[in-house]
Amino acid sequence: MRNRSSGRGVAEYAIRRNTRHPDAFDIRIIHTADYPFLKERDGEKFGRDRMMRTWRYDDLQSFTPLRFLPPQLMGYSGRALVIDPDIFAVADVWDLLSRNMNGAAILCRLREKPKGFYGYYASSVMLLDCARLRHWQLEQQFNELFEFKRDYMDWISLKLEPKESIGLFEKEWNDFDRLNAKTKMLHNTRRITQPWKTGLPIDFTPPDSFSPIPIVAWVMKIGRHVIGRNGLISRYLRHPDIRKNASSSICCARRWRVERSTRHCSALRWRPTTSATMRSR
Repeated sequence: MRNRSSGRGVAEYAIRRNTRHPDAFDIRIIHTADYPFLKERDGEKFGRDRMMRTWRYDDLQSFTPLRFLPPQLMGYSGRALVIDPDIFAVADVWDLLSRNMNGAAILCRLREKPKGFYGYYASSVMLLDCARLRHWQLEQQFNELFEFKRDYMDWISLKLEPKESIGLFEKEWNDFDRLNAKTKMLHNTRRITQPWKTGLPIDFTPPDSFSPIPIVAWVMKIGRHVIGRNGLISRYLRHPDIRKNASSSICCARRWRVERSTRHCSALRWRPTTSATMRSR
């Protein structure tokens, strides 16, 4: 498989395959190509973790700002479950999409340590109450990155949101590189070993900063100047867990043809029902 659409394909197939309620929600793939303002900033400087970075439209992670688009797409009504394209459901997502949010505008999980210790949230899977997120204006807030009014890491880690508006779901709904009996959605966070990309050229820039420990940023930045953008490894490696390699390959072979694509973000939303509390657009 020679492109990024394979991960998206496996993700959508896994959601449909494992739900008992296929008619209760829609799946919408959000494409970077549909939002030209992402490309217009290619090559410009922005702030990330108090460091200067260069925006690369062709970077694997350039879809990340699209995580904040679903409320706007849904007219700020109803619920949305937004996930990255490298997250595969192994349980019924309806159990998350239909749960009681207990007054929170966002349900997610904390990132792994040390960032989780400092209150960084993982926005790669979020259950959203869209009506309470009217302040999410993607294009305007994306442009603020390049005006140095907004820090990228603070934004995607939800540190700019009121703390009381964020609730936590079980970490199994965004299980970082762990697949066991409790896992509900597997997130392949180790990009270098994403199983559907084995052997392909690397298309992402590794992080080079962590604001609570500033020295990390300078060490990584110097290292990148010495050995290049992607370090010593130029191609994706085979995943050490044979189960992940096998499950990814089987899903793609059964259901999805390889096609040319850009980066993606996925959003699930409730379809209209007779219950007002379960209505979306």
